[in-house]
Amino acid sequence: MSRLIPAAERILKAREFIQKAHDFPVPEEGGHSDFSYIAQVKDFLRQARDMVKFISMTPSATDEMKADVKKIVQEIEQANEEILHK
Repeated sequence: MSRLIPAAERILKAREFIQKAHDFPVPEEGGHSDFSYIAQVKDFLRQARDMVKFISMTPSATDEMKADVKKIVQEIEQANEEILHK
C-alpha cells in the first residue's frame, strides 16, 4: 500500500519538480528541440501537476491551500512556456 502524503508536502514536492524542470540541462545537440529533453521536462511538469491536482477537492483543504494549488498550476503553465517555447 502506498503512503499517504500530506497536502503541504505535496505542494513542496510539486515546487521541487518545477525547479527540476527549470534546472534540467539543455542538450548541446538538438537544443530545445531534442525529443528526450522535451519528454523529460514534460514529465517533471506532469509529476508536479499530479502532486496537487486533487488537493482542492479534499474536504480538509483550506482556502490557503487551494490558493497555493492555483498558483502552482499557473507556475507549471508558465514553466512550460518558458522552458519549451523559447
